[in-house]
Amino acid sequence: MLFRWLFGNSKPIDMTKYLIVGLGNTGNEYYKTRHNIGFEVIDFVAEKHEVQMTDLKLGAMGRFNHKGKKIILLKPSTFMNRSGKSVKYWALKENISLQNILIITDDLNLPFALLRLKGKGSDGGHNGLKDIESQLNTPHYPRLRFGIKGEEKTFNQVDFVLDKFTEKEAEKVTKTLPQCNDIVLYYTKMGLEKTMNKFNTKPPKEKS
Repeated sequence: MLFRWLFGNSKPIDMTKYLIVGLGNTGNEYYKTRHNIGFEVIDFVAEKHEVQMTDLKLGAMGRFNHKGKKIILLKPSTFMNRSGKSVKYWALKENISLQNILIITDDLNLPFALLRLKGKGSDGGHNGLKDIESQLNTPHYPRLRFGIKGEEKTFNQVDFVLDKFTEKEAEKVTKTLPQCNDIVLYYTKMGLEKTMNKFNTKPPKEKS
């Protein structure tokens, strides 16, 4: 499915171009919080490939080429609940196919640091995904979900996602970020299905 089919964009689609979007909130108070793991993944990929992120309309953006693919990194500056505005704007401006957009987001329902790549799905109560689905007019877009599920049985979800990582969690994040980079690169090279088959793994069994 191409973006021009959704929005009537008649400009040619460049199928070698990919938009990789990390979700989060701008501002120092949100830096390295659980809800901002998407930003942290983008920052890691940018540093890994020596990409300078520049503040532009509706977000910070950087670009690099990898094995014939043009990869655009984006951190929306619209705050989480308006993420779709930034995604739609840059997807249309860059003439990017819907299948070449990858959203990186936190997921409260996944075990901590477990990664899940999917091609569609519900927003699961996530305001960023909810706005993206509304702006794109479809739930059929690739997303990489980074598990942030806590060990506690009950907790205030809003406070939890806006809190910073514990020391133990931060160590797991550091170990997982390289795999996020690998997924991004493999996705741009091999496509969604092959990347899911290669990287989606079962969560480890909990000790009784």
